[in-house]
Amino acid sequence: MMSRKRFRLRVLLTVTTIVLMFSTFSNATTYDITVSGGDAIWLAGRTDLVIPPAGVIWPGGLARHPTTPELIQETLPPGISVSGGDVVRVLDPAIGGISFFNGFGGTIYGPDGNGLPGDSTLGSFGGISGYKGTQGALAGVFLDDSIPNGAAPASLDFSLTGLGIEFTTLSPDLQQVFFIGDGVTSGNIFQEFTAPTGATRVFFGVTDGFAFVGPPGAYDDNDGLYRIRVGVNQIPDPIPEPTTMLLFGTGIAGLAAVGRRRRS
Repeated sequence: MMSRKRFRLRVLLTVTTIVLMFSTFSNATTYDITVSGGDAIWLAGRTDLVIPPAGVIWPGGLARHPTTPELIQETLPPGISVSGGDVVRVLDPAIGGISFFNGFGGTIYGPDGNGLPGDSTLGSFGGISGYKGTQGALAGVFLDDSIPNGAAPASLDFSLTGLGIEFTTLSPDLQQVFFIGDGVTSGNIFQEFTAPTGATRVFFGVTDGFAFVGPPGAYDDNDGLYRIRVGVNQIPDPIPEPTTMLLFGTGIAGLAAVGRRRRS
């Protein structure tokens, strides 16, 4: 029969194993996020703005068409909580799409957008940097708790002569728009985006502008939406890794076995 001292030691070791396992994965989270055509990346964190009704020119704001059949109103892009040093990965489940020009019935595009890297060069807005990459692509921006304002950081260059879109790791600054696209390289390697020091949030939205150059805007004819899956400090896969489940099962089984021995 197991002594009381050995029993307490065994319980402590088992519980410690489970606690350590949970602490290892406690900062690992997966999110399902819907991105709409009107989710303007330059409105990330801008809770201080009142977006004018559709069809009204926005003085000092994002550029708009004089009129469009759709009259889409810009929307604040979705975001999630992060901390400095967190690694963000994005999976494109290929559900849905966005038409960001040619009106109703236009071509539908996924997160990669349209054209070649560098076909779109857009300026900054409200303290958030400009963007140079593919047209209408899914982009992200890291923010702290403050409303973005003041001078914008330099724009990242995702053209073929700049960073391109085949990078595997990227460490953007706060308020610096970065290309995400479908979240993987052409070799299906996940691209990793590391949150900068001071980051508390990351937002996901669409890049757009008239002819995809100049001031950002022209969201009022963007139809549709798509879904993405975002992993923070883990691969964004809906199925837990087998090794993780094995460790979890082993820990629980061990704790149960200790309980059975104690009752005997």
